[in-house]
Amino acid sequence: MLGSQHKPMALWLRLYAGAFFGFLYLPIAVLVVLSFNNSAVIGFPLRGFTLGWYQQVFSDSNFFTALLKSFGVGMVSSVIATGLALMAALGLRKRFRGQQWVVPVMLMPIIIPGIVSGALLLVFFGIAGVPYGLWTGALVAHVTWVLPFAFLTLYPRLSAFDQALEEAAMDLGANPWVVFQRIVFPLIRPAVIATVLFSFTLSFDEFVRTLFVIGAERTTPVYLWVLIVEQTAPFLPAAGVIIMLISVAVAALGFWVSARSSQVTDQSASARSR
Repeated sequence: MLGSQHKPMALWLRLYAGAFFGFLYLPIAVLVVLSFNNSAVIGFPLRGFTLGWYQQVFSDSNFFTALLKSFGVGMVSSVIATGLALMAALGLRKRFRGQQWVVPVMLMPIIIPGIVSGALLLVFFGIAGVPYGLWTGALVAHVTWVLPFAFLTLYPRLSAFDQALEEAAMDLGANPWVVFQRIVFPLIRPAVIATVLFSFTLSFDEFVRTLFVIGAERTTPVYLWVLIVEQTAPFLPAAGVIIMLISVAVAALGFWVSARSSQVTDQSASARSR
């Protein structure tokens, strides 16, 4: 009787899970299929299989220029954001006045809509006389967007770090910099690397804030948006698949490094408990 009552619920849960994952991944599957469609019009019906759109993407110098700019600003902004997040997380391990406001202020860029952040940066740079461009406006926009996520990734690691290790090293005469360099950082290095990789994917795919402050330059998302507005280029699905694969590969590497970091942390904790 009890088993028969659970069957309808299990069926509805399966249907819900199927609809949920279908909503998430069906558009991706359609994008992949259309990237091989031998048609100058993006859409159905399918008119044959071709690799020509990928060849056209790889032969487009403007696409590669935008891709290199996305890689460049992504790496620089992720390193800066991770460094700032690391310093903030380290500072929050000490008690000081106003400490309770640091985390809410740090997470504010996540709450503010991207279009509002972009407009605010546009107005601020205009008033301050800062030129719009990749390494001025766009870099600042990416750092402010990525920083909260980098902080959320690193802060739990550092808040759970055993400070007895640092105290023991300082009792032996090591100064704070030596303690951080030789004890703290080696233990949190995998988490820092994972944070850089996660931050890179966020910066690499950032579009809304970038559009407001990048000026005449183009990152990959902005370049694809320009192609959509000016012309519905038939190689857009292929370009989208390439960008998606880059993001997935970097994110997968970040998850792997993060998993290794958690494994090392668990092993060291169990070894100390013994």
